[in-house]
Amino acid sequence: MSKSSEAVQAEFRRLRRRVVVTGWGAVTPLGVGVPTTWSAMLAGQSGIRRVASISADDLGCQITGEIHDWDPEAHLPRKIARRTDSYAQYALTAATEAVEAAKLVFDPELAARTGVLVGSGYGPVNYNNKLPDLLREKGPRAISPLSQVTGAMDSAAVEISLLFGTTGPCRAMSTACATGTDSIGEAARLIQYGAVDVAIAGGADNCISRADLAGCGNARALTNRNDAPEEASRPFDEDRDGFVMSAGAGVVVLEAADHAIERGAPILAEVAGFGASADSYHWTAPHPEGTGAKAAMRAALADAGIAPEEVDYVNAHGTSTPLGDAREVRSIREVLGERATRIPVSSTKSMTGHMIGAGGAVEAIVCGMAIREGVVPPTINCHKPLDAEMNFVPHTPQQHDIRVAMNNSFGFGGHNAVLVLRRWAV
Repeated sequence: MSKSSEAVQAEFRRLRRRVVVTGWGAVTPLGVGVPTTWSAMLAGQSGIRRVASISADDLGCQITGEIHDWDPEAHLPRKIARRTDSYAQYALTAATEAVEAAKLVFDPELAARTGVLVGSGYGPVNYNNKLPDLLREKGPRAISPLSQVTGAMDSAAVEISLLFGTTGPCRAMSTACATGTDSIGEAARLIQYGAVDVAIAGGADNCISRADLAGCGNARALTNRNDAPEEASRPFDEDRDGFVMSAGAGVVVLEAADHAIERGAPILAEVAGFGASADSYHWTAPHPEGTGAKAAMRAALADAGIAPEEVDYVNAHGTSTPLGDAREVRSIREVLGERATRIPVSSTKSMTGHMIGAGGAVEAIVCGMAIREGVVPPTINCHKPLDAEMNFVPHTPQQHDIRVAMNNSFGFGGHNAVLVLRRWAV
């Protein structure tokens, strides 16, 4: 970064509004709601099972992290549940939890100053997959007049805006596995620039389909450990062989700090920094030198004005792929230096699997919970660590005083996004 760029960034950091998290919500293979998911993580539970929603006997990977026992009408009005794809149902449920936790009431003035930025890696896959069969079997009149909106990438974001009556910017972002993290980071910037006072931000996905499992399997990205589902996701373990495809949603409520303080809102954490980059290398493989990952981490730290030695915890992308995990560890060590081996670095994907666009948003919530409770969730199934000097928090949670946490998200297409969260202090 040039000296002029550094000066501009420092001045902007001085002038911009601080952004805080005042509510969060999650739907994961470990359960519905942040308390349920967090409790399961601290217990080292796995949400990975043999896939139940599709026929998978002829697929290489036959295990997934589905949302178990899901009944949309238990969480949403029947009319909304009937018209939405499951990914949007998860997003709406997580958003409702987040808004209720933030104690927000949207009058016309607040609605106009509230944005929605909720994205997805793949969008309404299952809804769209059904349309050709429906058209063939029952003809054109069987296709809903809402199919073009229900089947769109922005359907979750729009449904959230409709549900709460927000009239500020409403957008959907899609950057593969970095989507949730990118959405939160870009929503924070909307607040920093004064475009909105509040933002509902995050990501959701349910791309558990035969085509997606086949395609990812053919790309050699998925595990084939079908005989032991709960042991299949094993980030940073020498015997890892690929990730587990999962579904879920993570949504946070962000606010300008002064706005949150004025209304007496609960402040859960501060979004201190955000950085993003592109590998420009390969569609599915990370850059051999981790250039994009390192650039995003350094950008997030610079945006926060935080030195590497101040980072207390890293929630790693850690998907359980042979190439990805090794290159992420090397990148973390290069960016954080000696600090990398002195702090916990865990991957909660060992328990949830990879929720694609939801992953980074849920993991940002994990960082916030770790800051608040002073405990780091484990990396289960890490029996033979690929780097003996690193603390991957194997098997069981660890107590740590965490002031600053880093959340890494790296996706297909070379998308890299990193958030830095900090304990709130006036």
